[in-house]
Amino acid sequence: MTAFVNPNQILRQHIELKRNMSAADFGCGSGEWALALAKILDHGKVWAVDLLEELLSAARSRTKIAGLQNIEFVKSDIEKLIPRLPENALDLVLMTNLLFQVGDRGAVFGEAKRVLKPGGKVMAIDWKESARVGPAEKLPPEKAKDAAAHAGFELIGEFGAGSFHYGLIFEKQ
Repeated sequence: MTAFVNPNQILRQHIELKRNMSAADFGCGSGEWALALAKILDHGKVWAVDLLEELLSAARSRTKIAGLQNIEFVKSDIEKLIPRLPENALDLVLMTNLLFQVGDRGAVFGEAKRVLKPGGKVMAIDWKESARVGPAEKLPPEKAKDAAAHAGFELIGEFGAGSFHYGLIFEKQ
């Protein structure tokens, strides 16, 4: 059986998280990753950021059903400054199924760099080029690595994320 990405499993296996950390989910969509992250960071805070109100509304509903209190929803363009996110304050930025669809990956990594503490991490998960499902145009991992390097991140990890995705972990220098 082919496996899609399991957010809880990926987060616990590939990045060291502490319960009191703070994180942002860039392009949170309907909130699957933000909710998984908020459950792990139960003494911390998660900012769920998306441009589309419909997706944020779905994520809010899922959060309410799950009884989570530590997620703040932010309607914003992740290719621009996100005023509600604090500077040099977050431990982690998630970018899942996001980089293939943004116009300016450099701006997205630039905003991640602005909000992350020194040593903060970015976990980027995107579609493998070989995946038979997903978007028609997929982003090769090399292009994600280049955008991150240009923004001042160092690649510290790579992993397979289910049958259709790859994962990359970068650290703010």
